[in-house]
Amino acid sequence: MHIFYMKKYGNANVWKHFTDLFDYLPLTALIESQVFCLHGGLSPSLDTLDNIRALDRIQEVPHEGPMCDLLWSDPDDRCGWGISPRASQFNHTNGLTLISRAHQLVMEGYNWCQDKNVVTVFSAPNYCYRCGNMAAILEIGENMEQNFLQFDPAPRQIEPDTTRRTPDYFL
Repeated sequence: MHIFYMKKYGNANVWKHFTDLFDYLPLTALIESQVFCLHGGLSPSLDTLDNIRALDRIQEVPHEGPMCDLLWSDPDDRCGWGISPRASQFNHTNGLTLISRAHQLVMEGYNWCQDKNVVTVFSAPNYCYRCGNMAAILEIGENMEQNFLQFDPAPRQIEPDTTRRTPDYFL
């Protein structure tokens, strides 16, 4: 990607500054001390919000560990033969009502899991112009009421270049 910046700006400094900026962005957000928002999922090594607050965020995201889990892991409704109590336990321990996350494509734009302790909200309609999924936004009102806005992709004016090779992870 830095080649684009070389052509446009004459050097790679803009690319470097953008990538450095990502090392300072917050990992999670908390809405009214009730809704915990993150990109990925829970980490088995983080039991409380204070554990998350104690993470040294100002660094490149490691390839493994709690910071990586918060950004890239996905919840699973399976744990042995039953539903995992981890999300409900995390919510109870931290006085939360909901975990809202985004890292996983869901066809209707949002999907409840973990006995409604977790919701995945995916906001990229027709992901990569080939998945046919809806997108959604979760609105949380003044009284913490939840409303999902679902939407389809905007109509495309031109057809995509069909000569590009489909990435293996979509096969």
